[in-house]
Amino acid sequence: MGLPYPKLTVESLEKLLTERFSEGFLTLKDLPHPSTFKDMERATARIVEAIQNREKITIIGDYDVDGVVSTTLMKRFFEEIEYPVEWIIPNRFRDGYGLSSNIIPRILGTDLAITVDNGISAVEAAKLCKEEGIELIITDHHIPGEILPEAFAIVNQKQDECTFPYHEVCGAQVAWYLIASLKNALDVKIDMISYMELAAIAIIADVMPLQHINRAMVNSGLKSLSKSGYPAIRAFLEQSQKSECSSEDIAFFLAPLLNSAGRMEDALHAVEFLSSKNIYDARVRFERLQGFNTLRKETEEQITNEALSQVNPEDKVIVVWGEEWHEGVVGIVAARVARVHKKPTIVLSHNGNGILKGSGRSVDSCDLFELTDACRGYLDKFGGHKAAVGLSLREENLEAFKERLQEEYQRKAYRPLTIDPEIVGILDFGSISFDLTTMIKKYEPFGEGNTRPKFITQNVRIVEAATMGKDNNHLRFTFEKDGCLLKGVKFKTTEQFESDSFADITYRVNENHFNGRKSLQLYIDNIVKL
Repeated sequence: MGLPYPKLTVESLEKLLTERFSEGFLTLKDLPHPSTFKDMERATARIVEAIQNREKITIIGDYDVDGVVSTTLMKRFFEEIEYPVEWIIPNRFRDGYGLSSNIIPRILGTDLAITVDNGISAVEAAKLCKEEGIELIITDHHIPGEILPEAFAIVNQKQDECTFPYHEVCGAQVAWYLIASLKNALDVKIDMISYMELAAIAIIADVMPLQHINRAMVNSGLKSLSKSGYPAIRAFLEQSQKSECSSEDIAFFLAPLLNSAGRMEDALHAVEFLSSKNIYDARVRFERLQGFNTLRKETEEQITNEALSQVNPEDKVIVVWGEEWHEGVVGIVAARVARVHKKPTIVLSHNGNGILKGSGRSVDSCDLFELTDACRGYLDKFGGHKAAVGLSLREENLEAFKERLQEEYQRKAYRPLTIDPEIVGILDFGSISFDLTTMIKKYEPFGEGNTRPKFITQNVRIVEAATMGKDNNHLRFTFEKDGCLLKGVKFKTTEQFESDSFADITYRVNENHFNGRKSLQLYIDNIVKL
């Protein structure tokens, strides 16, 4: 039986990649004007008035990378114009998400509160702000609910009557646009490209599609990051032993590092790192983040193993829980369990008060938000989107909730995908060349909505397979097909393969640079033994 993928040449692959960009490759000249955001001019005028009247301004961010970067951008802008502001990053464990009732006592005496990357669902907290005489400007990018918070201005591209043409932008981009609007209104000289460096980190970390203006902003931001004046970025490049920053460096190294502070202790450490004034401060703060990240990995590994041991293989939707599992990592654990079992997964932590709190992650086409929403009657709190949810429920409702989830899954008749949507086609080894990798580079940066092309080649001979790495948990290969020999690597695997055996392989093609020499290497995704 043939595979459901096209047979590729370099030319046909280029055509496929070009089709991802319906508007072509946009540049910074194509960025819409800030005024295309609903309420942007209203928000700008109010902030200018607050500055002129020396009012007390407080910035309220969030504890993920997008919220941390958004807060850092606003903080830096006010520092550049030498206007004092206060800023708050809610603590995941004490405060909960974004602008909440828990935050209000900490902002009493504020004249103007500005949210970044949150606030669109803060209906109750907005009422409390009004009662306390705090005027509120909300900047956010999440989907608005049926009831909007009462605020002086709401800047969010997803609200009705907003003419900003791109829906999928992150909170830091909305903050960047607010800064651009304030720059114009105040007629101050600041370098918006340096602000774009940090915005690029948030676009990638918040898994925005790397198309339209997102691609333009990330491209520009990455180029600027490589010669960045931010001590934090210099420290990151120094520790990574890199001269430039790629989208993969951000997605797999910098973003988890920044996230680890909020997951393990408090995200303010991530803001302080990004705001470092000199390289010495940055190095110390980088080490602190590395400590959080090491602890995060160890905690995540331990809970993942405990969670996997609980899985009922008969369940269509996996639900597992543990005593005092760390709430900061249950979402990552859910993603790992979902990946292993290829099933939607919810991981809950019981902290001894009769309440279970946790996160869920989906797979394939399954809409986990829709599934869980149908079980809302068993839940105390619930929110999220198709691929990820957060929830809490009482211990006595757990079994009924699990049972209802299974019923809903069956009723929706979800079917696991039998094909990998990231595979673009079948590639002969004879087509793998530096011409291929040069062409692929034209479509960087890769990420959500523009994934690095993945290929499949059938009936490949494994000439050699050997372990490598400190813990021998990686494999290096020599493959042969139609007389062509290619090297490959597969990371984090305990699988074993015999020499002179045959397999179908899925992979991405990479250029390996070592000791001034350049070679082609396959990054192996999956090997199906024949």
